[in-house]
Amino acid sequence: MDWQLSDDVQPASRVPAARLVDALPFGDVGRAHPVPVTGAWRPGDDPGDRRFARIGDISVEAGGTVTDAVLAFETWGRLNEARDNAVLIAHALTGDSHVRGDAGPGHVTAGWWGDVVGPGLAIDTDRLFVVAPNMLGGCQGSTGPASFAADGVEWGSRFPRVTIRDQVEAQRRLADRLRIDRWRAVIGGSMGGMHALEWAIAHPERVGSAALLASNAATSADQIAQNSLQIEAVTTDPGWLGGDFYDLPGHAGPARGLALARRMAMLGYRSQHELNERFRREWQSSVDPLAGGRFQVESYLDVHGNRFTRRFDAGSYVRLVDAMSTHDVGRGRGGVEAALERVTSPTLVVGISSDRLFPVADQQRLAAGLPTSVSGAEPVVLESGFGHDGFLIETGRVGDLLAPLLD
Repeated sequence: MDWQLSDDVQPASRVPAARLVDALPFGDVGRAHPVPVTGAWRPGDDPGDRRFARIGDISVEAGGTVTDAVLAFETWGRLNEARDNAVLIAHALTGDSHVRGDAGPGHVTAGWWGDVVGPGLAIDTDRLFVVAPNMLGGCQGSTGPASFAADGVEWGSRFPRVTIRDQVEAQRRLADRLRIDRWRAVIGGSMGGMHALEWAIAHPERVGSAALLASNAATSADQIAQNSLQIEAVTTDPGWLGGDFYDLPGHAGPARGLALARRMAMLGYRSQHELNERFRREWQSSVDPLAGGRFQVESYLDVHGNRFTRRFDAGSYVRLVDAMSTHDVGRGRGGVEAALERVTSPTLVVGISSDRLFPVADQQRLAAGLPTSVSGAEPVVLESGFGHDGFLIETGRVGDLLAPLLD
């Protein structure tokens, strides 16, 4: 796999023509940059900074069991003698446990929050013990579709549907394995914010405080619609094979569908303003798009989509996007507002002004329903032109918001 900066934490920018080999048809890319059948971390790959915890069999909400489940995780800092300085960080849909650190063997991308987590930073590892697991169903060391089942064959289509609640149950078991009875804070953005909220509702006695960044209480129809298109982009790829594609050569897998899903998703992650301002209607080269050339914004999406196939797994993508669609903290709890009333820990709710994926109305519902919202009935709104990914890009300002929660 190529080492690279995470797509999510970089502002959108023009893609130099010299890099457009990644945007060529996959047959051509295969000769220059082989496309793997999966971008998952696999046993035998360099573990990098990962640690692994066996958490037993997990019976999931939708039916079925993930047997002998494993969570990959990374840690920073030291757990104190009282074991009360631990912070859990939950990553977003396509993130992983590598919150801090360089790209290198075992880690395709550099840490996605390295300016927020570390010595002397907002989440200060000189005094806090930070734990970041790769979520259940993921593809960077935790058990997911690309993992080998007990019969020595990838789970593939046999991997059951999982929910946010199932993933938090896996994280709870990790906390038990680490002998952490109560988190000083649980922090997450986007899908990670769903995990943080579920922790605060399902296990209020184990959460000292929570931070929910650019997240929601229940996935809306608009969000489900976008998710369904991304899932279909993957599952209609001829290389999908019902999810059992792992024996195929790389170029024959569902890379086209996964890249298309990523390109769709990028439009939700970045704001209309950012794309319009950075790319306008500029051409990628001297060739007019009307005469067969390309617009810069098309090349930008193609490069990021095709690069994504080298660091992610199509099976995980389908399962995790589905988990986001089924997210509803009110399910079986008397509705969203009744569920939010269960939260007892001080909770920071942050929205991004230009977020078109999880608009500020989602955070307004959270803040209004949480009896312990630190900003009252309204969320803290971060004015940013970067859209949903603002919580990953505006690290200085996000850190300023998080620091008081951890004092």
